[in-house]
Amino acid sequence: MSRQKNIGAQINREKEILPKIEKEYNNSLHTKNIDEDLKLDIQTFCGHLRSALDYLANDIVEKYCPNAKKGDRLYFPITDSGASFKQRMIDSYPNLQTNCPDLYLLLESVQPYLKSENKWLGQFNKINNENKHSDLVEQVRTETKRVSVTSPNGGSVSWGPGVTFGAGVQIMGVPVDPRTQLPVPNNIVKTEIITWVDFKFDSIDVSALWLLKESLKQVSLINSQIINFL
Repeated sequence: MSRQKNIGAQINREKEILPKIEKEYNNSLHTKNIDEDLKLDIQTFCGHLRSALDYLANDIVEKYCPNAKKGDRLYFPITDSGASFKQRMIDSYPNLQTNCPDLYLLLESVQPYLKSENKWLGQFNKINNENKHSDLVEQVRTETKRVSVTSPNGGSVSWGPGVTFGAGVQIMGVPVDPRTQLPVPNNIVKTEIITWVDFKFDSIDVSALWLLKESLKQVSLINSQIINFL
C-alpha cells in the first residue's frame, strides 16, 4: 500500500507553514525572546517531516523486504557509521540489498557519516529524538558582529571576531585605530558594523531556521528519488 499521498500531504503542509515559522522566528529575534508558538510550530514541522521519511521506510519494506518482522515499528535509516548502517539494514530492511541494490545504495548515500552535506540529516534526527518526550530543545540567541569597509570604487574588506589590528595598519589607505579596531573617521571609505543575529539549537551549532529549510528541501528530494523505486 503506497503512502505517497500521505507523504505528499506532509511535505506540502510544511511548505505552507514555513513562511509562518520564518515570520515568528524574525519576530522572536526582534523581541529577543523565543515565542512559545514558534517552539510548537518547529516541533510540529520536524515531526511531520520525520513522519514522511518513516512512511517511505514502510513502503520500501512492504515492497522489497518480505522477510521483515511483522508488527515492528519502522524508521527511516539514519546512522552515524557504516557498521551501524549495515546492521540497521539487516535488522529492519532484510534482503533489500539483494532485492533492490540501487535503492539500498541510495539510502546509504544520504547518511550523515558519508559527507559533510549530509550532516543535516543527523542534526534533524537529533532534534526529533530529543523532543519525542519533551518540549523543543531550547535555542540560544547568538549575535556576531562583523565590520565591513567599502570603497566608493567598489572594493570592500570585512572581518569578524578574532581579528585584531596593531599600530600602523591601514585599510584602503585609511589608518586603523588600535583602540577601536576601526578605521579612523574619514571621508574616503564607508565603515559599517553589522550584527548578525540568529537562533541555534542548544546542542547543534547551526542556524535553527537554516536546518528547517534544509530539512524540507532534502526530505522533498529524498522522496522524489525513492518514488522511482516504489
